[in-house]
Amino acid sequence: MDNVVEMKNITKIFPGVVANDSVNFTLRKGEVHVLLGENGAGKTTLMNILYGLYTQTSGDIFLHGEKVDIKNPNVAIKHGIGMVHQHFMLVQPFTVTENIILGDEPMTGKIFVDINKARNNVKDISDKFGLEVNPDAKIANLSVGIQQRVEILKALYRGAEILILDEPTAVLTPQEIDELEEIINNLVKDGKSIILITHKLKEVMNMSDRITVIRRGKVIDTIATQGTDIDALAELMVGRKVDLHVDKKLKATGEVVLEVKDLKVADNRKIEAVKGVSFTVRTGEIFAIAGVDGNGQRELIEGITGLRPVKSGSVTFAGEDITKKNSRDIIELGMAHIPEDRQKRGLVMEHDLAENMILGYHYKEPFAKNRIMNYEKIHAHAKALIQEYDIRTPNENITAQSLSGGNQQKVILAREFHKDPILILAAQPTRGLDVGAIEFVHRKIVEARDNNKAVLLVSLELDEVLALADRIGVIYDGKIVGVLDAKDANERKLGAMMAGGKEFQ
Repeated sequence: MDNVVEMKNITKIFPGVVANDSVNFTLRKGEVHVLLGENGAGKTTLMNILYGLYTQTSGDIFLHGEKVDIKNPNVAIKHGIGMVHQHFMLVQPFTVTENIILGDEPMTGKIFVDINKARNNVKDISDKFGLEVNPDAKIANLSVGIQQRVEILKALYRGAEILILDEPTAVLTPQEIDELEEIINNLVKDGKSIILITHKLKEVMNMSDRITVIRRGKVIDTIATQGTDIDALAELMVGRKVDLHVDKKLKATGEVVLEVKDLKVADNRKIEAVKGVSFTVRTGEIFAIAGVDGNGQRELIEGITGLRPVKSGSVTFAGEDITKKNSRDIIELGMAHIPEDRQKRGLVMEHDLAENMILGYHYKEPFAKNRIMNYEKIHAHAKALIQEYDIRTPNENITAQSLSGGNQQKVILAREFHKDPILILAAQPTRGLDVGAIEFVHRKIVEARDNNKAVLLVSLELDEVLALADRIGVIYDGKIVGVLDAKDANERKLGAMMAGGKEFQ
């Protein structure tokens, strides 16, 4: 089979870190090749080199057997390479069509954009590959799954024959993952060649032909998907056996720590997104909220944490009514928050890790006194957490935006767990994490519950909900449609409820 891409002895050195160490990688025509590895293993760096966002320190790239110099993404696009990034690069107020044609607009004359031609082109590509998207919809009003389709369409519109998808399933619901698999099959049937960067082992097995495992910048092995299994891949990724089973003992619950009563919260369009939700969370339990993305989870979390005004109803936490309190007051009462959007809500991307690791208690001793920061204590604190949480970084002085997505998540987890809270509100806590890190996070969450903390888990991952939860509330169209004990729940029951049906008897 012909190699459409050959990357030979690619090395990329950043100050203080070797991101890629003499990596060899090939992509065959019409195959789906997965780049698999832990957070910070060097997967995205390697593909950023292929796409022209970085230049390799040494090594060569060949396309269809010819050596090429990919200086920037424009050169990559001319060579038929497209990339869909983990964090989408879309203009929120623009329509689907406007985003897709941006920088490559069909013109009528010299000054007018032929928007009708553009819309028809978008619709043709959309229909061809089963990427159902409304060309006139505004990006801000679309679910994450549809936004990802727009990113794929953007690459195809520019003539991509080689498509790089960076963590494509990290933010998708189970249904959207199935739809993405179908889209990838359609692309391969048309002769496209696809590279998936991921660490989600279930999808790896379902979607790929070959797998290249990278660990700490080096290629460990390239294997055919048919000749391996999930346990073997997990061990190759992290260099040790990984326990994918969550060990959780039965435990008596204590007093109610969080009580949400008939809560109503509006979204950014002033439309009611949370429609009279009620539930309680007790000490010593993990209460999970399961549901398809876009059913009011975000607005519910923001209403509880003081990030969004509540229309009506009440939230009581640690014996106090916090319905109208601000976020700092709520944190002071003992609530930790792992937000679903780590870059928007969890980190100050331009600040270094040491500063990010004290957010929320940065004004307190030992980190500050009389508004004077104690940087010696701040840096010592950061170093300790980097080691405890295995955050892959040269040091605590680099900015948050310099880390991989999974390592950014670990910074937030380290900070929030260190607060020793009464309640941990964890929204998508393992989004973008590899199996080794997921194992670690799950253990931390169960430890918190065993230490009599209350945990409110909001997750789109049904496997995660079923593994961790003591009780499960299913949210659909802004309402809790049922609450189940974990022992009575399974994927079939939850799936039916998530789709708006009643619980199976």
